[in-house]
Amino acid sequence: MHSIETIKHKNVSWINLVNPTDEMLEDLARRYKFHHLDVEDIMSENQRSKIDEYPRYLFMVLHLPIIDKKYKHVDIEEVDIFISQNYVITIHEGKSEVFKEYFEKCKESLKVKKELMGKGTGYLLYEMLDRAFDNVFPMVDQLELGVQGIEKELFALKQENQRDKLKDVLLLKKDIITLRRAIAPQRQVIAQLEHKHTRFLPANLEIYFDNVVDKIEKIWANLENLKELVVSVQEINESIISHNTNNIIKILTMFSVIMMPMTVITGAYGMNLNLPFGQQAGGHQWTFLLILMFMMCIAGGMLLFFKKKNWL
Repeated sequence: MHSIETIKHKNVSWINLVNPTDEMLEDLARRYKFHHLDVEDIMSENQRSKIDEYPRYLFMVLHLPIIDKKYKHVDIEEVDIFISQNYVITIHEGKSEVFKEYFEKCKESLKVKKELMGKGTGYLLYEMLDRAFDNVFPMVDQLELGVQGIEKELFALKQENQRDKLKDVLLLKKDIITLRRAIAPQRQVIAQLEHKHTRFLPANLEIYFDNVVDKIEKIWANLENLKELVVSVQEINESIISHNTNNIIKILTMFSVIMMPMTVITGAYGMNLNLPFGQQAGGHQWTFLLILMFMMCIAGGMLLFFKKKNWL
């Protein structure tokens, strides 16, 4: 769905474009005299995070992590922002609830509009970024809970909980990698924004953007810890799988070893030779039971031997 909405307060405008068409972008560029390279960057599907400074405005490309509603995994949405002294223009696909809810609150509440837009476009930009990265912390917490849950199940004593967790671990690992890929370039972009002093980004906003930088660094530190933790959990899972496989192989090997002498005995009596208690020797009605008991004694003796050697 394509939409363009505008909120105004005094001399400040917030223009929000959701999934705009090429015609909408070109019309916006003509109206505000944006550089054609900026429009090309917006239309490009693969664009790196960056901040470009022009005499009349700043152009920012951000990549914010979001939760995919369909698959419930971490995804990335590109958000393009133009900011000048009199306007802030946000362009995105509408996947992130942060900008949508924030924009709706400004539309519905005059108090919120005055609070956010009454201090200039620079402060409005700060509030957007601050809330956008605040929204990342629950994602990190959810991933941490997921890793801890798998770790708890891996160390559970009940045998039914000792199942292969490889798929769960890999899905968490994928989400952590996606989140790291989204956050890593934002560290540099917001750090640059912190030291941009223009008419609409005065020096007194530096402390506000420094607060956003601190949040990003905290998120990054948590992701670093999660990266190490999920690798450890994966190694534990592989060790458990290997241990269980070795136990199964050991049991199957013992069965094979126990059955080997029995196979030899039954094979020998299957030959057409004159063997003790065999048919050629006249046989006996208890011959089968005697041979069976003999094989059971061999199996029992082997089990006792394995037990004495602590192989069982």
